[in-house]
Amino acid sequence: MARLASFMSLSLNGYYADEKSNMDFAHTPPDKEFGEFTTKNAQGGGRLLFGRTTYDLMKSYWPTPQAAKDMPEVAKQMNARTKLVASRSMERADWENTTVIKGDLAAEISKLKKDGPDITILGSGSIVQQLADAGLIDELSVVFVPISLKGGKSYLAGVEGRRAWKVAESRAFKNGNLFVRYHPN
Repeated sequence: MARLASFMSLSLNGYYADEKSNMDFAHTPPDKEFGEFTTKNAQGGGRLLFGRTTYDLMKSYWPTPQAAKDMPEVAKQMNARTKLVASRSMERADWENTTVIKGDLAAEISKLKKDGPDITILGSGSIVQQLADAGLIDELSVVFVPISLKGGKSYLAGVEGRRAWKVAESRAFKNGNLFVRYHPN
């Protein structure tokens, strides 16, 4: 059975986007150690899952010459990997290797988890919430960025019920970022 993971960058006060839905705080100054970590993660394989907003952001950058120049290995992987975008309004996706998921997201992801490679949700807070409520998420990977924000969109906001998580891995970086991988307790 495929695993479903979430990967999200967060401010220290738990926001994945600021009050204007901006996520630029997550783009910390260049750091060789964190860059190597990012490149290694991109080579992990599996399918990527986005909500519509995150899909549009990713599609506007990764297939560009600038992305190929800035982060060639990550850009190569982002473009080559199978991508899923959950959207009620999108009819088709024009980024290579992308399929649109419509209808009951939890039911569709349950089917996809039964067969095929692992799935990683990148960003997409509302998708994480829906799939966490359905008990489908097997792993939370978080990069805490050493910044606090006035307000914004809170990770796991609105999740129903209670679920405990345990630390499976953690790593601090010289740029101040802290990576933590959680598994269900």
